[in-house]
Amino acid sequence: MSFAQTVALGALAGFTIYLGLPLGRLSTLSNRMRVALAMFSVGILSFIFVDVLQHALAIVGDSVAQMRTRHHGPGETIGLTALLGLGFLAGSAGLGQLERRISPRGLPGPPIAGGSSEALLSDEVLVLRAEAETRRRALQRGLTIAIAIGLHNFAEGLAIGVSARAGAIGLATVLIIGFALHNATEGFGIVGPLGDVRPSWGWLGLVGLIGGGPTFLGAVVGYNVTSLPLELTFYALAGGAILYVIGEIWQGMRRYGHRSLGLSLLATGFMVGVVTDMVITYGGG
Repeated sequence: MSFAQTVALGALAGFTIYLGLPLGRLSTLSNRMRVALAMFSVGILSFIFVDVLQHALAIVGDSVAQMRTRHHGPGETIGLTALLGLGFLAGSAGLGQLERRISPRGLPGPPIAGGSSEALLSDEVLVLRAEAETRRRALQRGLTIAIAIGLHNFAEGLAIGVSARAGAIGLATVLIIGFALHNATEGFGIVGPLGDVRPSWGWLGLVGLIGGGPTFLGAVVGYNVTSLPLELTFYALAGGAILYVIGEIWQGMRRYGHRSLGLSLLATGFMVGVVTDMVITYGGG
């Protein structure tokens, strides 16, 4: 498979994330449907979390096996293990710190006793500001999810590029088809937790580029560069970021109730991830 074909198909695999994003424009969803959609996205993200850690641990495990057979010393294994831990820390705690830094301070409170009555804000203004803050937080959460998914998709793109360069055309083709199906579900993962916030088309275009674009970039890099540390870094970053995002969505959805429905859709989303991954595994076999 040529470089141009790899780039084109990698871009196609990443573009499919846009298939699920328009659902975020629907404004007629009930609280029950919002919980269902959000927890379905948590199920998908949970599978991605398991998937990226499986790949990351496989890299470290292979290094341990090679150390045991004396193909290399312990330094490489220690380095990869440290890279996994640091990457996971940066993806989880680092993403949380970044989100806190870019978050504005809370709404201004009333003036202290004796302050001017002109400083008091009307109830209408406070309501509008609260609504604006709710919208901002929801869109920020969706952007955070897109970043986490983008890190994961970059690692997937690396696998496409490496397979295509090695001449494993059948495997590369199945990887592209499998990742395309998988990326189509990731669009739900971004817009599901938005609740009753209706994003603009421009915002959907941006998060689609952030979440799906790295598949294309990864395919380009993977075709030209083979680096286990680079691959491990992005798997670790993605794993930590996705874990942070799952916690944020879970906390945000608790106020809506519908616990049993949410857990059922979580399991459904997880199985959708499993089934799409089976396509990749079958082709790889």
